Amino acid sequence: QVQLVESGGGLVQAGGSLRLSCAASGSIFSINAMGWYRQAPGKQRESVAHITSGGSTNYADSVKGRFTISRDNAKNTVHLQMNSLKPEDTAVYYCNAEVTSIARSRALYWGQGTQVTVSS
Repeated sequence: QVQLVESGGGLVQAGGSLRLSCAASGSIFSINAMGWYRQAPGKQRESVAHITSGGSTNYADSVKGRFTISRDNAKNTVHLQMNSLKPEDTAVYYCNAEVTSIARSRALYWGQGTQVTVSS
């Protein structure tokens, strides 16, 4: 089994910064893409940023230039540095990871989510 645990959420004023982290653990052989999604109240979950095992990244237009995704393959972690935060960034943020297990099965795993609240 594989678990993803997020940390780093909280309350911040507009213009401030937060750094989210997500650590994967369990029966992991390798991790392919990792990503961050968010879901605001009353809205659908949306993609924020993704990063491949090789370090290629892509971002939602709404966060380009403000958010940076990075990963530490040795520690099976992914981070999301969020700068110049806006009230519209308020949401529950979820990480996910495409994991190949020790048994060589492949699945997509999700974290439990961490709340980010940006006050105006």
